[in-house]
Amino acid sequence: MELLVLNGLVNGLIVGGIYALVGVSLTLLYGVLRVVNFAHGEFVIAGSFLAFVLFSSLGVPPLLAVPVAAIVFFAAGWGLYYVLIPRLAKSDDPELMSFLMFYGVSIAAAALMLLLFEADSRTIDYTFTPVSVQVGPVYVSTARLVAFAITVVVSIALALFLFKTLPGKALRAAIMNPEAIQIMGVDIVRLSAFAFALASALAGITGVLIALVFPAFNPFSGAEYTIIAFIVVVLGGLGNPVGALLAGVVFGLAEQMATVFLPQAMAQIVGFLILVGTIFFRPSGILGVRFKR
Repeated sequence: MELLVLNGLVNGLIVGGIYALVGVSLTLLYGVLRVVNFAHGEFVIAGSFLAFVLFSSLGVPPLLAVPVAAIVFFAAGWGLYYVLIPRLAKSDDPELMSFLMFYGVSIAAAALMLLLFEADSRTIDYTFTPVSVQVGPVYVSTARLVAFAITVVVSIALALFLFKTLPGKALRAAIMNPEAIQIMGVDIVRLSAFAFALASALAGITGVLIALVFPAFNPFSGAEYTIIAFIVVVLGGLGNPVGALLAGVVFGLAEQMATVFLPQAMAQIVGFLILVGTIFFRPSGILGVRFKR
């Protein structure tokens, strides 16, 4: 039992790191734009398929697919912002319209991936050497350790960007008080486009990591990660990237530990129980408040 618990903790940290990136990219989007991106999971899985195509067609290893996905999805996100978001500003209820618009985008994205890749699950048949590494008494696949290392590097880079750079501080200010930042002369449109592009880049990177960590993915996998993203965002606190990072790790640990102590069918509902419990007992999330200067 002790070995199972340790294995659950290790896998919980690895999976939790991925969930953290899924959540932080969505919470950045909501925090700055007040956009409910119901297609977020499809963006993530599109990153997985990009890694699959790069490896199967061009022989690009998953590690090199990470920066490629970041660049491709950043550019795509920047373009999508100017195609989709300005139309929401003309609506009487932008948040509701964003939900409906991105629900349509999610259906269209899933249908496009289905058309291109069919319904069969895909996997990246890439093997690291060595295949596994001993972490204390537990053996962990090298692919999972590499994915965890990337999540740590990306999380640290994101934190440094948000707290140490002018654009990052502007994003934080926009999350706290978008009206005040406009009064200060910041171009809120360009800042919002940057936030959308950054969130898209993070989604693309996360998709590559999912292709490394999980055995298979298909065009319908996006809905699962959309749900996970919303759970992490609510658990961490709406519009709070730091809270989302912490909540993702907590959720990953809870999910993996549940598989140790509970039947598989029960373990699958742990995330929803956490979501309901958070809404009832701490609706503001783990950290409770948004960024403070």
